Amino acid sequence: MDKNTVETLVKAAREARENAYAPYSRFKVGAALLGTDGKIYRGCNVENGSYGLTSCAERNAVFNAVAAGCRTFRAVALAGTADYTVPCGACRQVLAEFRVPVVILTKEDGTYTCAALDSLLPQPFSL
Repeated sequence: MDKNTVETLVKAAREARENAYAPYSRFKVGAALLGTDGKIYRGCNVENGSYGLTSCAERNAVFNAVAAGCRTFRAVALAGTADYTVPCGACRQVLAEFRVPVVILTKEDGTYTCAALDSLLPQPFSL
């Protein structure tokens, strides 16, 4: 993936993070998912007082994309309030369901690293 595309995704994830609703953890996360249609789908974490009802940024981005009709993806970028925020297990499984091949993890200083989803979730559940 070229540098401009990665940097565009990182910027979009940071912008999405600004919309996060995280009054309990104060841990805001934004995600930017690049569809094979060329569009960027954003998501942010939305917490709930009943913690099990909280929804992560990555899943929100995937669900937004699917609701818009996109089901194939090139990469997702994450921007949290900690360096190299990685997806939780549930998000890794959802990303695996839709075969998102690359996860871009960011730092506050603008640096990033790209990880293959297979390295983050080597044996996903599948039917």
